[in-house]
Amino acid sequence: MFSACLNAADPRKAVIPGADWQQVADPEALGLDAGLRAEADAALDALPTTSFMAVSGGEVLYSYGDVSEVSYMASTRKSILSMLMGRPVCEGKIDLDLTMADLGIDEEDGLLPIEKTARLRDLLISSSGVYHPAGSPGGDMKDVPARGSKTPGQYFHYNNWDFNVLGAAFEQLTGRSVFQALDEDLAQPLQFQDFDRNRQRMLGYNGQSRYLAYHLFLSGRDMARIALTMTRQGAWGAQQIVPAEWVAESTKICVPAEAMNGSRKPCVAGYSYLWWIPVVTPETPEWQGAFVAAGHFGQFMLGMPAIDMVFVNRRAIPDEMAVARNNGSFTDEPPTVTMEQFLSVARKFVTARQKAVRG
Repeated sequence: MFSACLNAADPRKAVIPGADWQQVADPEALGLDAGLRAEADAALDALPTTSFMAVSGGEVLYSYGDVSEVSYMASTRKSILSMLMGRPVCEGKIDLDLTMADLGIDEEDGLLPIEKTARLRDLLISSSGVYHPAGSPGGDMKDVPARGSKTPGQYFHYNNWDFNVLGAAFEQLTGRSVFQALDEDLAQPLQFQDFDRNRQRMLGYNGQSRYLAYHLFLSGRDMARIALTMTRQGAWGAQQIVPAEWVAESTKICVPAEAMNGSRKPCVAGYSYLWWIPVVTPETPEWQGAFVAAGHFGQFMLGMPAIDMVFVNRRAIPDEMAVARNNGSFTDEPPTVTMEQFLSVARKFVTARQKAVRG
């Protein structure tokens, strides 16, 4: 079904966290000296970041703030849904060529005939061609195409309708809620330290769409476990949490950065199956295969398989603010961390590591 593109390193033999994370024994060997630590601290102090982690080889190289604080994930939830879809897709429970018509997906005011031809794989790359109002905020509201004007699969527009419907389709086809799958498929085998299943919830506007958002609330150090799993081709030690072929397929570029539209253009990354894919140049081979989950306000996970590194950034949002944002009563926009700012901090560690290991 897929063509895997795997690293030579065997993720089953790599260090993984136990009940808690281990610290890198010799951080200076990976470039983290007092100067870089001070530089990173200053860079994060200047941002509204509340916590940050840099993980190398499955061990904590650097941390900032309270990485155990549980908070709203915003759109980072979408990349986690992509992971959860991997096994049922590979087992044939989810057929990505099923259309909205096949699934009986519709709205109270009706989808257009062309919109009903959108496939699940079109939704995965945010190119459904369905521009019905979404049941939650977070999509691009700039230059929204007219309904029925785009052929499904042909035009990228970051649209929460797509992502919310993917959650509904996952539940319809697997017989499990997104939250049950998160608990059973990720939280338990990865030994999440701060997970509360009861805190996960559906949020959204009343009456705008049948499909609300499946919002997740996790800590930074549990997000790092998720990102490490993806970085290791879906493996957690000897356990294959996400099929390796799905990891390869779901992080393969589908929409190049230059094809971004609306407020996403220009962009430092393209798009795959609910993951952002940073632009790689001949001068930055260590970024080959990298992927980013990105959420509003500054929620990020970055995996770099080529060098076995993971980075997480959190801008903690109170639950009441998350609820208000999703029910339409949100008014004050707090300071945010952009993807560019997050990647800039991550690059400091990557550059230092590369210099150190090359001698």
